[in-house]
Amino acid sequence: MKIIVGLGNPEEKYLKTFHNMGYIAVGDVADKLGVKFKKKECEAFVAEANVNGEKVILARPITYMNNSGRAVKQLLAKYRASAEDLVIIYDDYDIPKGSVRIRPSGSAGTHNGMRSVIAEINTSAFARIRIGIRDSEINIPIINYVLSEVKREDYELFISACGRAADAAIALANGESVENVMTKYNG
Repeated sequence: MKIIVGLGNPEEKYLKTFHNMGYIAVGDVADKLGVKFKKKECEAFVAEANVNGEKVILARPITYMNNSGRAVKQLLAKYRASAEDLVIIYDDYDIPKGSVRIRPSGSAGTHNGMRSVIAEINTSAFARIRIGIRDSEINIPIINYVLSEVKREDYELFISACGRAADAAIALANGESVENVMTKYNG
């Protein structure tokens, strides 16, 4: 089993912001697996898929970014899953825009949503797929930047990055090792 969670904010006004890259990418996973987010449980919109005979839960928390850990904790409990079954997809201000980085574990960095997840489940030992959003030409406070809309000229770059993140998540759901997925998709 895998639980793949895309971090973001649930309101329409946040749809095209940098902070919703996780929501967009997990939506791409759902599209590629042919499933829809039909139910609401554990403070998240949830879709259920099957990959090579294994159940895969896709989730978009509705707790808002800074409380994402609440939904993740509930999902792990409901599906009797452990942190090693978890994959989190999220935006990362600490890496260049359009890049994708997969890691088997690590700190939250500057990301409040990840701080919430780590605090709620008491471990940082879970796979994460980070979508880089940093633009070295922009010099505004992080909170203002992450809640701003992606610039039109960067839209295709981020659509591509979310697609690569989705492919990496599906590879993990297929049972590929984090190391193999890192080799294929980091960059």
